[in-house]
Amino acid sequence: MKGLKPKIPTTVITGFLGSGKTTMLKSILQNAGDRRIALVINEFGEFGVDKAIIDGCGIENCSENDVIELKNGCICCTVADEFIPTMTNILEWPQRPDHIIIETSGLALPQPLIAAFNWPEIATELTVDGVIAVIDSAAVADGRFADNPEKIRAQGLNDNALEHENSLAELFEDQICAADMIVLNKTDLIDDSKLQQIRTMILEHHQRKPPIVETTFGNIPIEILLGLGANSAANASTRQVYHNVHHDSENHDHDHQAFKSFGVPLGPIADHLTFIKTLKDIISNHDILRLKGFINVSGKPFRLVLQAVGERINCYFDRPWGENEQRSSQLIVIGLNGLDEQTIINEIRAI
Repeated sequence: MKGLKPKIPTTVITGFLGSGKTTMLKSILQNAGDRRIALVINEFGEFGVDKAIIDGCGIENCSENDVIELKNGCICCTVADEFIPTMTNILEWPQRPDHIIIETSGLALPQPLIAAFNWPEIATELTVDGVIAVIDSAAVADGRFADNPEKIRAQGLNDNALEHENSLAELFEDQICAADMIVLNKTDLIDDSKLQQIRTMILEHHQRKPPIVETTFGNIPIEILLGLGANSAANASTRQVYHNVHHDSENHDHDHQAFKSFGVPLGPIADHLTFIKTLKDIISNHDILRLKGFINVSGKPFRLVLQAVGERINCYFDRPWGENEQRSSQLIVIGLNGLDEQTIINEIRAI
């Protein structure tokens, strides 16, 4: 009987824009061994950068058929329409996965997603093995998730850092309070003193006191990340902080309206080093939170991946362009509502 099959463990990876979720996901896949892992990737943007990165990483046990992309930007807002059908579809695969990993968008609230595992359609066949929140340590140290970054820098990271009611602070606290494990990523970008302050701040805002793991480039042994056995859906209601979310309400909404995203299609880039240097100034001048995409560098046979969190930009060539693949440059810009879209597009295209 269908209901007697062992439940498939599911790991939810959450974290703000640019925290390093996709990088950690790549590390998991590279060390998955014989496990068959199904991926559900939720994007906030006009095209799927994260799925394209995973598809291009050349991992043998991860085929395109194992990766499902939800582009709506808010998996927590489309539980009935998209998430539940996606999970029931996975359950019907001829070869069921050994583990499912859901990478939420950086703007998603984990709590309604976790609660959805109690829905009758999937409750008997899936269990939430654990919720992992990935944190960009340097962004927290810079006060990105507080109303007054300069004040937070001057005072040091203390327990006031998350008290301010703004969209970034609220989303950040929702994500960490949903977690069964917290990953402090990019620890190489800050000193030990600030790292300890971040740990203290997180634990003061988290009643369940989850384990905190420090790393760089999302590099954590798969045995630590998978197999938590937290059964997170059983106490989903205790993980909600700021937002009173109702799945069935047609008026369900939260602070996604505070954010804006748009694409910037470009032609070939002749000098990618100059392009990146100028792009950093544009990001700074417009206070862009996140920028990511792919660049077609003239004369180069490889695709250039561009990832920016604030003014920190990381680029690398990930794979050759396909023989019949259309070489194109495309960026996604994400920031708080009020970004001057046309001006930013014009400035990037003018580089």
